[in-house]
Amino acid sequence: MHPDSELRNQDFFYTNCTMGEITINQETEKVVLVGLITNNQDEAHALEYIAELEFLADTAGASVVKKFFQRIPNPHPVTFVGSGKLDEIVNFVKENEIDGIIFDDELSPLQLRNIERVAECKVLDRTNLILDIFAKRAQTAYAKAQVELAQLQYTLPRLTRMWTHLERQRGGIGMRGPGETQIETDRRIILDKISRLKDQLKKIDQQMVTQRKNRGKLVRAALVGYTNVGKSTLMNLLSKSEVFAENKLFATLDTTVRKMVISNLPFLITDTVGFIRKLPHGLVESFKSTLDEVREADILLHIIDISHKGFEEQLAVVQQTLEEINASDKPTIYVFNKIDAFTYVEKDEDDLRETTSLNWTLDEWKNSWMAKNNTPSVFISATEKTHIEELKEILYEEVKQIHVSRFPYNDFLYSADISEELSED
Repeated sequence: MHPDSELRNQDFFYTNCTMGEITINQETEKVVLVGLITNNQDEAHALEYIAELEFLADTAGASVVKKFFQRIPNPHPVTFVGSGKLDEIVNFVKENEIDGIIFDDELSPLQLRNIERVAECKVLDRTNLILDIFAKRAQTAYAKAQVELAQLQYTLPRLTRMWTHLERQRGGIGMRGPGETQIETDRRIILDKISRLKDQLKKIDQQMVTQRKNRGKLVRAALVGYTNVGKSTLMNLLSKSEVFAENKLFATLDTTVRKMVISNLPFLITDTVGFIRKLPHGLVESFKSTLDEVREADILLHIIDISHKGFEEQLAVVQQTLEEINASDKPTIYVFNKIDAFTYVEKDEDDLRETTSLNWTLDEWKNSWMAKNNTPSVFISATEKTHIEELKEILYEEVKQIHVSRFPYNDFLYSADISEELSED
């Protein structure tokens, strides 16, 4: 059998795409999740991260049966968890006919191989799961090529686990190292594929650079934020477009650009892919053009889900990613979304425990952010259309500052008086 065909037959959980073919298994698979409480990750964060991993699994189409935790100073270099915990997980998997195990961190090739050998079932890490969702969500040829490149780069150092069926064929004249020979052959195939994809993406990148130049000097605003914070819903509301929006992680993968007019001021607005903690570095590199939309934007609308208990950490994750792509110094508007779903823990008068952020009301959050930031902020609900006009006013003033510096003699689309008459009509 040709090694290319052999590669196509390997089982990669929900998605098989090693050689450019993406096929989604529609059957719901039962999985268990595994997380660690370590010196660098306390119990509260471990619980939050595993909840996000469960949301990722649900987005991929899996059903989570059980979650396992282990308190350990650092991940075990050989099996990620300790041998006793691994035995406990494997016994549960076999007794309950579980299809796969998902770990909330990236596994090394050695860890992956050792766990698979013991568990005898599908084993994924967070990176593999995210890549699967991206493959599922990719719509355009460009997005699919980006995802495939990231998947191949992830697969390359893990090829050894694909050829365990050859381990029996050791020793003997003419039979030395057939597994390694096959792996080397497949490594060359994948490296060639990676090279072709990079060339293909480079050409598309050049086309997209030309497209961005052809948009003229119009001010560009980009929606950025953690995944599933409501960027696409807000995009639809502001631009009256129909960008796909769903209560799933990474519902939007392809970049969408729309022309928008507020009062008498035209500009462009872009919806981009959401960020997430522990985002695979290879994925960041693969989505260069998508992130170029953020880098080349004049204004960022940082959308934040204030109803999420960990929204401050999500905000920090996005800010860190923006710094990594050299886009953190742009004029930014903080848009705190989902105020309709915001809740807080009200303290009793006789409760002497220290007040935490969980006890803050929405007004206290507003005062906090307004007090410690000179950055414009607005609290909205995109689904309920609450305070959208306030957002438009802030956005108008920010865009206007850049617009008048770029077009000093431009009198906008029409006079302000006519604009007011149109808005009244």
